[in-house]
Amino acid sequence: MFLFISQEVLRWLAGIGGWSVYRHFPGSYYFCVKHNYMLQLSALDNIPTLKEIQQTHEAIESLIHRTPVLTCASIDAVAGARLFFKCENFQKVGAFKMRGGASAAIRLTPAEKERGIATHSSGNHAQAVARAARELGIPAYIVMPENAPSIKKAATKGYGAEVIACAPTLEARETTLKEVVDRTGATFIHPYNDYNVIAGQATASLELLTDMPGVPDIMMAPVGGGGLMSGTALTTRYLHPSVKLIGAEPKAVDDACRSLKAGTLQVNTSIDTIADGLRTNLGEKTFAILHQHLDDILTVTEEQIVEAMRLTWERMKIIIEPSCAVPLAAVLANPSFFAGRQVGIILTGGNVDLGKLPF
Repeated sequence: MFLFISQEVLRWLAGIGGWSVYRHFPGSYYFCVKHNYMLQLSALDNIPTLKEIQQTHEAIESLIHRTPVLTCASIDAVAGARLFFKCENFQKVGAFKMRGGASAAIRLTPAEKERGIATHSSGNHAQAVARAARELGIPAYIVMPENAPSIKKAATKGYGAEVIACAPTLEARETTLKEVVDRTGATFIHPYNDYNVIAGQATASLELLTDMPGVPDIMMAPVGGGGLMSGTALTTRYLHPSVKLIGAEPKAVDDACRSLKAGTLQVNTSIDTIADGLRTNLGEKTFAILHQHLDDILTVTEEQIVEAMRLTWERMKIIIEPSCAVPLAAVLANPSFFAGRQVGIILTGGNVDLGKLPF
């Protein structure tokens, strides 16, 4: 909603919150302001329903971008399929993680917001939680390993978060986070094993399914901790139950593929993959959703990931990170399965260390 108002009214609206200057007309006494209304949602303690995903999308709308869906005729020709790429590399903080972070943060009670939010992360989730906190005007405490990329540390600090360094081990992350939570009373936002986060990640596929022409044959996302793939699976099953759901994962960290085959959670014994965003293991919540809904998980080699990443850079002229390229790598590695099909793919992010490109 837009209003033309006087400076006195503008100052009053700024004081009560929810309004921001949209445009200033030079030489005029009036401003154009946009109302940033935000729904207050309750925390989720069960698998999100379609209605809850739709409410989440409405609630976080002012905190995220509605990212574009792009196609590329030359990549279609190589793949032998019609591919639709949901470009979350254009999302705020450069990754889909902004959706989950915002979804979890807006559900806090007023008392919880006053104490702030906390997490441990070396990458996109850290920035998402920090930015969500800044947008809501609440404190953020981010535990980051000492070897985290300096550019990501700087970005997280730039969003106003307090960054606490720790040793580069999972044990150190969790111990330091507990100390921070005990000291501040902040609410921990898990990167993926959280229904509030999953509901936020589900909004990416909600937009993709809305913006694609017709119903896809297959929906795909990369699988790390499983938050994005879980959200994608839920939205797709609710709206189009017959669409195949295919995850994609590096062979080097294939815990999700092994977990689905075994019927129980498996863990990675190594994290030696270029797809740094997919080095995590599934959580109990994400495993339960994927075990129920996912049709298959395809795995790819490191060489196939780099090939798909380079193809995207060269043909689509956009920046994607290695984790982002895993679904396309799976399409290219399985031509007979995808031949002639219409495929929706979520490109998860574009935060790349340009000094360490693999090509």
